[in-house]
Amino acid sequence: MPDTFSDQDRSNIMRAVKSRGNRSTEMRLIQIFKERKITGWRRGYPLFGHPDFVFPKQRVALFADGCFWHGHNCRNITPRDHSDYWQKKIARNKKRDKAVTTSLTQTGWKVVRIWECDIKKQKIAKLENLLQNL
Repeated sequence: MPDTFSDQDRSNIMRAVKSRGNRSTEMRLIQIFKERKITGWRRGYPLFGHPDFVFPKQRVALFADGCFWHGHNCRNITPRDHSDYWQKKIARNKKRDKAVTTSLTQTGWKVVRIWECDIKKQKIAKLENLLQNL
């Protein structure tokens, strides 16, 4: 079925859609923290790169990266429509992720990045190791 909006109108509509966060992934992490009685984490902490969770005392920034948006190769999903746009968008996200990690690391923060698919499949060995050390 063809789109009822012009390309420019569709672009404006999509630009107006704002993210509400990766709620299901973050809620699963909160559940994991609570199950293991992990305390000291904060959400919405004012730190460069906007980590999903921060453990301020331990100086740990935790990012729960969405597989599509951050270019994980677990699903190899690339939209057919506007594929050039999406490839560039994901490349920019990866570049920004590296810059954020570098910046935080240089200022004394430990950065942990966990893939959305690992959280959903409960393949959280990296997270388990981190939690044991907190």
